[in-house]
Amino acid sequence: MPRQIEIFHIDAFTSEPFKGNPAAVVFDNSLNVNEMQCIAAEMNLSETAFLSDSEKADYDLRWFTPKSEVDLCGHATIASLHFLYEKNLIKEYSQITFNTKSGVVSAGKLDEHYFMQLPFINFSKAEFSLNNLYDALAINFNQIKYEAFLSSNRYLYISVDNLRTLFNLKPDFIRLTEIISSQNIFSDIAVYTMQTVAKDSIAHLRFFAPVEGILEDPVTGSAAGPLLKLLKNLNLIENFSDDKIYKIEQGDILNRTGRIGVSLNESKKELKIYGKAVTVLKGSILI
Repeated sequence: MPRQIEIFHIDAFTSEPFKGNPAAVVFDNSLNVNEMQCIAAEMNLSETAFLSDSEKADYDLRWFTPKSEVDLCGHATIASLHFLYEKNLIKEYSQITFNTKSGVVSAGKLDEHYFMQLPFINFSKAEFSLNNLYDALAINFNQIKYEAFLSSNRYLYISVDNLRTLFNLKPDFIRLTEIISSQNIFSDIAVYTMQTVAKDSIAHLRFFAPVEGILEDPVTGSAAGPLLKLLKNLNLIENFSDDKIYKIEQGDILNRTGRIGVSLNESKKELKIYGKAVTVLKGSILI
C-alpha cells in the first residue's frame, strides 16, 4: 500500500503567490535518498527540501534538484522555515539550527522575514579565459563592467554594465553545459549589474546552473549573499555598514520577481540572507 507523504509548495523571497522562487518542502523521517531524489524529480522544481528530526541540530535539512543533491540552497531553506512556521514548529523572533551537507546552519524568523546564515565565502579573481563563456551567454567584451570572480562555493560572478545587457542575455544552454562540464573550476554562473529596478536595491542578478538541471534559477539566496561580500570587497557599496540589510533583485526577467535581503559582518564572519515566503499548495504525494 502506498505511503502518503505531506508536501507543501512554497514560493520564497516573495509575499505574492507565483512570484519568487518555488520550492517543495517535505518533513518525514522515513524517506531514503532514492525516494528523496524521485520526489524531487517528480516535483521538477529547482529544489525540493527534506526536513527530518536531527541528533546534531533542531532539524536535519537536505536539498535536491531534479537531478542531484546539492550542498546548499537559500530559497528552499527560507521555504522550509515558512513550512515550520505554518506547522507551529517555530515562533516569531525564534532562531533554530539545521544540520546540512554544508554543516550546521543557523536560521529563524525575524518580524515578517525569515533568515538564514550562509557559510562564509571567499573570492579569487577568475584568471582563466572566459571568451567561450561570454560567447555562450551572448555578452560582448564592451558590456563587461568589472573583473570576473570565483567564489569558494564554485560560483563564477560576471559583472555587466546595465539592466538592458543583463535582460538581453541569450544563454546557449547546450554550450554552457559543455563548458561547465569540461572543467572543475566553477559549477554555476551568476551574472549581475549594479543598475537596479528599485532605487533601494544594490544589484540585480541572474543565475544559471544547467549542469544541475536548472537552466535559470528565479531567485538565488546562495548567490545573492556572497554577491554582497564581493561588492563590499570591491569597495562598490557607498558607506557600507556591518549587519545592515541590503536588497538584491532577481527574477524579473522570468516574471518571478523576488527580493533578497543580505547582510554581512566580516569581523564576525557572518553572512545572512533574508526573505518572505508564501504557501501556494498543500497536499500529499504517494510513494
